[in-house]
Amino acid sequence: MKFENLLIEIKDRIQYITINRESKLNALNKATLAELHIAFSDAFENLAVGGIIITGAGAKAFVAGADISEFANFNVDEGTALARDNQRKVFDLIANGNKPVIAAINGFALGGGLELAMACHIRIAAETAKMGLPEVTLGLIPGYGGTQRLTQLVGKGKALEMILTADMITAADALQYGLVTHVVRQDQLLTKAEELMLKIISRAPLALGAAIRSVNAGLTNGVNGYQTEIEEFGKCFGTEDFKEGVAAFLGKRKAEFKGR
Repeated sequence: MKFENLLIEIKDRIQYITINRESKLNALNKATLAELHIAFSDAFENLAVGGIIITGAGAKAFVAGADISEFANFNVDEGTALARDNQRKVFDLIANGNKPVIAAINGFALGGGLELAMACHIRIAAETAKMGLPEVTLGLIPGYGGTQRLTQLVGKGKALEMILTADMITAADALQYGLVTHVVRQDQLLTKAEELMLKIISRAPLALGAAIRSVNAGLTNGVNGYQTEIEEFGKCFGTEDFKEGVAAFLGKRKAEFKGR
């Protein structure tokens, strides 16, 4: 499929998704969200893809928020549907994906942009990046999972401070708070993301998916994360990758995983 707002490239089993609306600071409009749903759905199903790196075009912005003009006149029902549908089709889709997703935050990640980054499994930021959830300045709150994921990542107090003040934080602050795991120079951002992703996807693919599901289970209301871990652990014993991993370990050689 040809995308209007995304650039897609696959290299060394990594799918790169670049939000390509630089003149609009890569804002998330309806069309871009629809394309993200398709791109991630395809990537999670594509056997040639081991992991995904998402970033924004240019040096200014990862995603500087949502396209406010599209919902400026929405009523209660329309606003509710906006949050519900996009959480399910994009943000939860990414968070619950069976392959690792790294957000390479190259600039402003605000509102829906920070929520997009937080839906990813790992976040790396350029040292010039700034992050925040400014929705209360518009009379709104974060609607794409921001109140939940920010709290999970940085704790209740800091999450409420960021949301209620609407202040932006620096990449250095984000690293200190645990919102990102690495901060690097702008020109080293994708190199660092690739380095980390290549290490991750050298591991057993089915085990990676099992680990993501187990971690997510512990953060899901009504789900026993420990029980999910037990079940996923047990399932691993039925995979060819487990047999290959053990054989490689005992044979003192590098494992060649097939994702089976």
